[in-house]
Amino acid sequence: MVRKHSNVLVIMSDEHNAGFLGCAGHPLVRTPCLDALAASGTRFVNAVTNSPICVPARASFATGRYVHEIGAWDNAHAYDGRVPGWGRRLQQNGIRVDSIGKLHYRNEADPTGFDRQIEPMHISKSGGQVWGSLREPLPTLSGPQMMYRAIGPGESGYNRYDRRIVDHAAAWLAQEAASGPQRPWALFVGLVAPHFPLVVPQRYFDMYAGADIRRPRLHPDDGYVRHPWVQAMDDFFHIDREFDDTTRRRALAAYMGLCTFLDDCVGELLRALAATGLDRTTTVIYTSDHGDNAGVRGLWGKCNMYAESIAVPLIVAGPGVPAGRVCKTPASLVDIAATITDCLGLDADPAQRGASLLGLVESGDDAARLVFSEYHAIGSVSASYMVQDARWKYIHYVGMRPELFRLDDDPGEERDLAGDARHADTLESYARRLRAICDPGGTDRRAKADQAKLIARHGGREAVLNSIELGADAVPGGHTE
Repeated sequence: MVRKHSNVLVIMSDEHNAGFLGCAGHPLVRTPCLDALAASGTRFVNAVTNSPICVPARASFATGRYVHEIGAWDNAHAYDGRVPGWGRRLQQNGIRVDSIGKLHYRNEADPTGFDRQIEPMHISKSGGQVWGSLREPLPTLSGPQMMYRAIGPGESGYNRYDRRIVDHAAAWLAQEAASGPQRPWALFVGLVAPHFPLVVPQRYFDMYAGADIRRPRLHPDDGYVRHPWVQAMDDFFHIDREFDDTTRRRALAAYMGLCTFLDDCVGELLRALAATGLDRTTTVIYTSDHGDNAGVRGLWGKCNMYAESIAVPLIVAGPGVPAGRVCKTPASLVDIAATITDCLGLDADPAQRGASLLGLVESGDDAARLVFSEYHAIGSVSASYMVQDARWKYIHYVGMRPELFRLDDDPGEERDLAGDARHADTLESYARRLRAICDPGGTDRRAKADQAKLIARHGGREAVLNSIELGADAVPGGHTE
């Protein structure tokens, strides 16, 4: 691959299950714009988030570091710029770097590495989802959660926000092109779809409302038995227990509609880029902060280490990037920081954990490359960790038995081999590799200690319990619904 320095356009959606793409082989979902982007570049099919929840995942993305290294434990421990990230690196080298849309950092005033933030969405001014730090013991949730307050056709505040973000980005690109030859730039565009609420404009819902949508696989009603850690989380959220099969089909139709709505937004961005001629000198990176369980195992949302929750779409296209390439080398969000600086001709930051995706493409498929994810947030009785390569996935639950899946033989992660004596050596090998990254128990204790301090700063457990708001962060100046 001939390496060419370029501008960078990063498009990040929220909660996009990597399998809900036409180019990923989904039998129903229509995503022609993202499919075309993949055809024009390279798609990483073994890409994961470094934490399956918004704020920690985005902190890892911002810094190229793991959650436990920067203390971004949950949706109240947001990125504040104290650990320099790729944005600061670009600023230090005189490269223009702006953001438009959802970032989910602490606030706009922090030195998070942007010259300008246009209509940014951050955690709430009250400090984010503080009640999600209540873990010992977990609180009891009552009342309908945002996931199922409304499901079906309509228009949410998030839908309107995404449309505004696309308009802002198109105007930014047009202004950049009109200003003539400029110094290199990087632009981050954050979209919210397909994040819940599962509400989408009528025409998108209608695309799937009549489709043959079946009960998600591995459902407990069909005899599937969840791991105890996962069962404890479901006891906390209890979302699917409010659903019948009709509601599940409606929820999936809305989620697929949101994926197509997102695709249209990305298509508008890419057409705006092409209309300016900047596509010839710009590398485009598309990804999401994490996935969505989409009903598999009777789970919705994210927050676990199964593929539906941690796998993310990851597409890179631009000057010198091979077209139509499917790269099987495992990758994760921490690799994007190194990719952005690589595109702009800067040396790698040795403090970062990731590697440039451009370099991974050049090196050919590396099935042995290890990726890592961790979870310390809402609904978890203890920390969970995951290490995987292209063949094996090991999940570690503090205080509970692990899980082991052979991915090349069992991509749906249906057969846990951790208790099989024939795979004892493999189990221990991946456990050692996890321990080389972090101390699972010690990290769990440190996260809970930091969360306890946060709860104390907010007036203690009872005060936080009385402030619980079930839902997602509002858009700037508005609401999610």
